[in-house]
This record gives sequence, structure tokens and C-alpha cells, in this order.
Amino acid sequence: MTRIQAYEDFVKVHGILLAASGLPRTLHRKLFDKLTSETFDGGAYFQVDPCQGGRQRRLLLTSAASMPKDSNVFLIDHAWTFRLSDAYKQVLLRVLDTQVHLVFLPTDVCLIEVSLLKLQEVPGLAQRMAALMCVDIDSNSDAEEIDGDGVSRDNYSKLNVTDIVENEIGYAKERGYDTVKWLELEELDIDDDMLLSLDLSSKFPDLLALSLYGNKLENVEIVVQEVTKLKNLKALWLNNNPVLENCDGCMADTIFKGCPGLEIYNSCFTSNFGEWALGFCGGVYEKDNPCPIHQDNHPLQSVTSLDLSNRSIHSLINKAFSPAEMPSLSHLNIRGNPLKQNSVSELFKVLKGFTSLQTLEVDLPGPLGESAIEILESVPNLSQLNGVNVSKILETGNHVIDAVLQPRLPEWTDEEPLADRVVNAMWLYLMTYRLADEEKIDETSVWYVMDELGSALRHSDEPNFRVAPFLFMPDGNLESAVSYSILWPIQNVQNGDECTRDFLFGIGEDKQRSARLTAYFHTPQYYFIQEYEKFHQKLQSKSTTPLPVESTSSRTLRRTDGCALRVYTDLPQVEGFLTRPEFIINARETVEPLQDLIIWIVGAKGLV
Repeated sequence: MTRIQAYEDFVKVHGILLAASGLPRTLHRKLFDKLTSETFDGGAYFQVDPCQGGRQRRLLLTSAASMPKDSNVFLIDHAWTFRLSDAYKQVLLRVLDTQVHLVFLPTDVCLIEVSLLKLQEVPGLAQRMAALMCVDIDSNSDAEEIDGDGVSRDNYSKLNVTDIVENEIGYAKERGYDTVKWLELEELDIDDDMLLSLDLSSKFPDLLALSLYGNKLENVEIVVQEVTKLKNLKALWLNNNPVLENCDGCMADTIFKGCPGLEIYNSCFTSNFGEWALGFCGGVYEKDNPCPIHQDNHPLQSVTSLDLSNRSIHSLINKAFSPAEMPSLSHLNIRGNPLKQNSVSELFKVLKGFTSLQTLEVDLPGPLGESAIEILESVPNLSQLNGVNVSKILETGNHVIDAVLQPRLPEWTDEEPLADRVVNAMWLYLMTYRLADEEKIDETSVWYVMDELGSALRHSDEPNFRVAPFLFMPDGNLESAVSYSILWPIQNVQNGDECTRDFLFGIGEDKQRSARLTAYFHTPQYYFIQEYEKFHQKLQSKSTTPLPVESTSSRTLRRTDGCALRVYTDLPQVEGFLTRPEFIINARETVEPLQDLIIWIVGAKGLV
């Protein structure tokens, strides 16, 4: 067939592909025009923008005009394509070249091997994929960190610990404090002997907050001894010290007894938390303002936003956590807290008292139950729940919603080569399709990664764009096929809006949608706990149909002439243990006649 020139021929050849893609019929001609002219004009409408501290990218609409629903279609190139059928050949060649005997090779190993091979064989592919997947940056290439005084963090760490302590004393005096109340000695290689020599309790008897994060403290007795001398301590950070690996819960209990006012320990709230811990999370207390300068009976009145996520809070029934202390609270985040000491009704009662509360972030399912609608009914002042407008939740009737789950991001070390980083990160970007004709469907999938524009599309349960793979056959046959992805708006999109797609298009909760999204997001643990409990209850509630009870009267199979029944078997166990007089083992060589013969053998599918 000659090269396709007319739109009608394009539709005739690609009719099934067009229908399978879901592209609206009104965009078919525009797609034809862009395919035949190889028009990649996405750059005129979109911009790829770094996010998540440079570890992820997102796609923004930057065209001056808005983009109405189903108004345009864009071509997305496939930056990397490979098949498992190639994997065995390439891996086998590699194995033979290194004179290693190939015994068994699982398909997942093949996939990783072929990925490494292709990354190494195609010039520039590893570099492009690493940049696309945001794994091309080494941690030591980050910008130089500057502290609040404009001092380079690198230079700061070169100072002697004693000099740093002296600097902190001067810093406190400049801000009107008689003594240091907030001390950060982080990542300074402080060991047990150095901690003893610092004699912090003598220098800073009124210390409220102490951070020893990221040092080399190991001895439990020394750490407890020095810390418990600080009787006014409100917050203590020992995170990322070997001592936490060497101790059990006894160290924490001893510290709590020695520092009765401690409210924050290793970033978690103690059972004694109150006004200071809430003020720290609400931005009231910090290094420049470790405590009220003037006596204030209600220091939390100015708090409007409070992030209490992942603080290991077991109870919210607390004198400081009340509308009387925080009357202006409008945003609250309590994700990642067990809250096991409170019932659902108790929590609703506490939250309902905050009449200014507009937005709430919670685990769903979680301590407040498993229904977003029930939460909205119990806390009626809310306008947003987990980043989703209340009106949208009520309109859709969704019980489990979450717009701000933390994405899974690739992890790597500076020593890892680019190819290894890409292989570890590619699972967040890989997509697949399979080819088929009138006779058969291809047994192996084609794996591909979309180009920089397509790969920047992040997930949303309410996407404004849709993506579908499309195989363009310019000569009308599979030999001339070129694979693309096509992108078009399914909602009205405004300038500056993020462009998103549904990673699990067509998959609902009946097919474990939320569980599948765990491949891309950190799904709250409560979700799996609740789902397991529901499944377990379902199994227990199932009434098993009892098997029909046979009559207790014994029945025997006997020959009419009273002779024993002959048994033919190839199982040594039967031959050895079937000794009752009613049976006689038939010689294997004598199978005929089959009349009155019991055959007990192992067939291809088990016992016969």
C-alpha cells in the first residue's frame, strides 16, 4: 500500500486504533494533520516545571488562552522503547561473552538486564532518562546551605564545637535573652566524651530546646545523664544518632522522668505535650522566639494553621488543644497520628468546637473513621477535606478521598551509576501496550517511556487530560508503524493550571484502585488495616454450606463371589500400606482384564 495521503484512508486504516484510544471524533482530523506533518507543538502550550525539591516534574499550561475541553490534541514521542523478546537475546549474548553458564533467567531479570544494556548501548540514552526521571543530580551538588546569620553551613561545621557554643551565647544576648534557650548542635560529629566536656547544664540551665541531630552519640548512660540535668527542657532531638539503635524504650522513659516538662522527643509529641509543642508546630515558638517575652495567658491565639502530622499523638483531648486557646484555627493537619486513646465520637466533638476550622487533613480511613461524608456531617464548617472541596465530595459521594498523598520518589546514592539509577526509577514512568491483528494478540508487551513532556504529567483522580498510546502506520501496514502517545484535554484548562492524567484510567475500587496507587504514592497504613479487617470479617461472616451427611451405616464394595478386589497402582505407598484383606495388589505386568479392577495411579494432572 502506498503512503497514506487522504484523511479517509487514515480513518479506514486506523479506525480500530482511534476507537480504542478514546479520542473524540472531532479531533481525528487534527490528529491526522499532526501525524502526517510530524507536528510536535506541545512546547508552545506547556511548560515542564520542577517540583518536590527537584526530584519530580510537573506539566503546566502556559498558553495565553485557556484550553477548552476536547479542543486540541498533541503528539508525545516515546523516548525509550524496548521489548522482553529482545531481552533474552541480549542477556544471553552478554552471559556468553562473559563465559557464564545460563541455567534459568526470570523475565524480571531479563527486563532489568536489557534495560541496562540498552542504556549502555544507545549513546546519550542513560543521560536523557536520568534527567527525565530526575535522578541525575548528586546530593553533593546542592546549593550551599546558608543559616539565618548568613554563614555558610560548610564553614559553620568547620568551627570548633566550643566556638559554636560561644557564638550561640552571643546570639542570644543580641536578642535580649540572658541565657541561651534554644541550642542546635547538629551534624557536628559530637561523641559521648565531647558531650560530657560541653557541660551544657552548667552553661545553659534554662535551655528549652536542644537538638543533637546527626551526631555520634552512642552511650545511653552518658546521654541520659547529661540530658536529664536540663530540667526546663521542652524539646529534645536525638534523631540520627547511634544511641537510638543501642537502646530500648527505657532510655526514653528515664529522660521523661528526668525532664518532666518535655513535650517533644525526637520529633514526636510526648504524652505531656501542651502549649509549647503546639506553639512550635504553629510557628509561634522558634529559635528567635523560644518562649513568650511577656507573660501571656493565651500565646496560641494567633495560630491559624497547625500541622501536627506524624507526631505520634495518641490523644487530642488536651487543655491546650482547644477553641479557647486557638480560636482562630482555620487549617489543621493530623495525618499520621494513631490517636488510639480517643474514640471517633470524642474526636468529632473536639474538632466541632473549632468554629473557624475550614480545612482539615486526616488519614482516610483512619482515626476519624473511613467515610469522608461522615466527617463532613460531623464537622459541618469545613470547606475542604484532604485538599478536595466539600462540594465536590458531596457531589461525587466518595467516602475515601485524598488529593495530597505524598508521591513515591526515587532513592539513590552518589556512587550509583546513571544506568542503575534509571533502572530503579523507571517503574514510576514505564507504560506498556501489546500489538494484535485479526489472527492473534502479541504475547509480549512493548515497554516505553514517554518523552519529557508526557512524563511530566502527574496523577490525579480528577484529571484534566487523557493520554493514550497510538500506532501510526503511514504506509498502511505494521512494518511502517511508529508509536506515539496522544494527549488531549478532557476538562476546561486555564493558564497556569497543572496538567494531570489518571495513572489507572478505567480501574475502580472494585479492582483495588487505591491499593494499586500505592505503587505511586505513600498510601496511609490505615487504609490497608481497614481493608484487611473488612476482608477478614467478610470471610468470617460467610456461612459455609455443610456437606451432606452420609448414612452412618457402613457399606462395602465386594465382589459377588466373595473374592478380594484387585488394585492396580504405581504408587509405592499404596502397595506398601494397603494390607486389608478386602483388597489385593494386582501385579503391574497383569493389567487385563479390567473388570473388577481399581486403578490408582498418578496422571499428568495428579491422582487419577
